[in-house]
Amino acid sequence: MFKKTLLAGALGAAMLTAALPQAAMAENTLRMAYDADPVSLDIHEQLSGGILQLSHMAFDPLVRWTQDFEFEPRLATEWEQVDDTTMRMTLREGVTFHSGNPFTAEDVAWTVERLKRSPDFKAIFEPIETVNVIDEHTVEIVSKRPNPLLMNMATYIFPLDSQFYSGETEDGSARDEIVKNGNSYASRNISGTGPFRVTDRQQGVRVNFERFEDYWDSESPGNVDNIVLTPINENATRVAALLSGDVDFIAPVPPNDLERIEGDADSNLVTMSGTRIILLHMNQERVEAFKDPRVRQAFTYAINQQGIADRLMKGFATPAAQLSPEGYVGHNPDLELRFDLERAQELMAEAGYEDGFSITMMAPNNRYVNDAKIAQAVAAMLARINVTVDLKTLPKAQYWGEYDDRAADMMMIGWHSDTEDSANFFQYLTECPDAETGAGQYNAGNYCNPELDQLLTEANLELDLEKRAEMLQQIEQGLYDDAAFVPLHWQDLAWASAANVNIEPILNVMNFPYLGDLVIEE
Repeated sequence: MFKKTLLAGALGAAMLTAALPQAAMAENTLRMAYDADPVSLDIHEQLSGGILQLSHMAFDPLVRWTQDFEFEPRLATEWEQVDDTTMRMTLREGVTFHSGNPFTAEDVAWTVERLKRSPDFKAIFEPIETVNVIDEHTVEIVSKRPNPLLMNMATYIFPLDSQFYSGETEDGSARDEIVKNGNSYASRNISGTGPFRVTDRQQGVRVNFERFEDYWDSESPGNVDNIVLTPINENATRVAALLSGDVDFIAPVPPNDLERIEGDADSNLVTMSGTRIILLHMNQERVEAFKDPRVRQAFTYAINQQGIADRLMKGFATPAAQLSPEGYVGHNPDLELRFDLERAQELMAEAGYEDGFSITMMAPNNRYVNDAKIAQAVAAMLARINVTVDLKTLPKAQYWGEYDDRAADMMMIGWHSDTEDSANFFQYLTECPDAETGAGQYNAGNYCNPELDQLLTEANLELDLEKRAEMLQQIEQGLYDDAAFVPLHWQDLAWASAANVNIEPILNVMNFPYLGDLVIEE
């Protein structure tokens, strides 16, 4: 029989070996194939789409975004702006963690403190001074200064089970230790409040989830009892698995197969315009030439973003000249694509590099749509300005460790703003790197412009939203002039499912499907 107990609150890696029993398959089981599985069970270890997808399955945020970008109550039921720096939140009562521990205000305060020391999340939560526990179900989140994005930040507070993660393991390690790309208690064990609990995990092979019997949201329409998440790296194999009926839900759908799936009577296809920027960083600490803005500008002029979007992405992408997509407050409408091979060659000559030079480049091969092919196309384009590229592509699970180590001269990254605001792009991708504050945590170019960073600091204090938008647009202009990175495109989103799996209501432009609300029709 498929057990309904948590096995002491969570399953360690040694226990995560059994396949999903046939008894569970008889229930409403969603067989889901992503291009990769989550790299860890510790949702504070890495700020990535895969980890945030896991977060919405096994945990609940204080609030979450609706499809219309409104705030929807989750573990916080009410909120009140007490003053410019204080937000009071009333927490949901009667919520239980997967371990059986009750959810209280102490868990919120504990979680925010842990977020503030996470290498990946600390930049988002640096503005938070403290979380005051008023009573068992009331907290006050206090900012160091006026904060126009406090509610946006609340969408990233998934309260952890503080009792479950406190104390030490048998080998003396702290249970709440955050280990990047490593092996920790939190990376192997999990206890959230979410609709599903992890019952089996084999990294790179499968993750099994079971509906949490004591889940608080009795009004959710979701009727999925079990989820089997299988990573399928190859696009063609993933699509074939859906069309053959071996899986019920896949993401992403490669551009080449959109028409094929749309024409299949047994499948649903859902697409959305995306806001995830795909770009390349140029590491100024590894390559002397990248310190010259003329060389960086030459690289941006050498890349044909429109060609990549048209030919490789089949129109399933929007060519980009900046970080902020249209609709974001920092989007600068004056910035245009600048593919011009002749100008690129002129700039290389002006900088003294007419004969070019050699660089290394790394990119993932299963994280973004056509990521390896895009990297190959860029390498071919750079050859036209006499830049020889030694390209290496890696599976996501291996790539992020290399990215953290800045192991190549150019590195690819995609970024969706964690706060649905332009400032988040700058905080992580272009601010001067600072390990203490978390600024520039994913700035693999080691680009640094203190004047733009100061403007960002001022913008994040500005409560006049019109003035703030002007400041963020100035930052985009400055980054464009500096050629701080090579922008490629904003990646569109596509998901597909079996015809009886109603995925459209649970999807959103953030690409965090709310699987707890998914309905499989009879």
